[in-house]
Amino acid sequence: MGKQRLEAFSDGVIAIIITIMVLELKVPHEASIEALAPVAPVFLSYVLSFVYVGIYWSNHHHMLHATGKISGGVLWANLHLLFWLSLLPFATGWMGENHFAAWPSAIYGFVLLMAAVSYWLLQQVIIACDGPDSLLKTAVGGDWKGKLSPLFYITGIASTFFVPWVAEAMYVLVALWWLVPDRRIERAIGMRGHRS
Repeated sequence: MGKQRLEAFSDGVIAIIITIMVLELKVPHEASIEALAPVAPVFLSYVLSFVYVGIYWSNHHHMLHATGKISGGVLWANLHLLFWLSLLPFATGWMGENHFAAWPSAIYGFVLLMAAVSYWLLQQVIIACDGPDSLLKTAVGGDWKGKLSPLFYITGIASTFFVPWVAEAMYVLVALWWLVPDRRIERAIGMRGHRS
């Protein structure tokens, strides 16, 4: 299988995930601006999850751009990532409907943690598949953002039961952190192309 087919499949799944999330936004039955207040937590959790899905889509695209070969292991690692991302609509809806209560917020953080771990695993499988001259390995280097993000998620999950606002702050902080464009892959591709 070529990487274009894998990317097209992943894009389709991610588009469905976003569609399912937006369907959780229920329209108020009243026409007043006050009617929006009860749906604010659901909307805020949707915005956060939309940003996360967008970040994964963008980074996944860049990662596949730097990928040379696709193996069976890459296919399964990619499905593993898509599995955890597909749970975001459930976790998002549950957290929003329950106004960021402890257990829903902890489960939301756990889904984010597992998505981060599965993305890292996919990255490692691609690097192993591409061999010692892996462009992706050159691009990600030490990957400090990828290594620190799970620590923030774990802190957020633990804090949901003691200081709930810290959990939400951790989830937002990691999203903002990853929103800053990461040019490592583009630079690595440009440098390799320049040497050729």
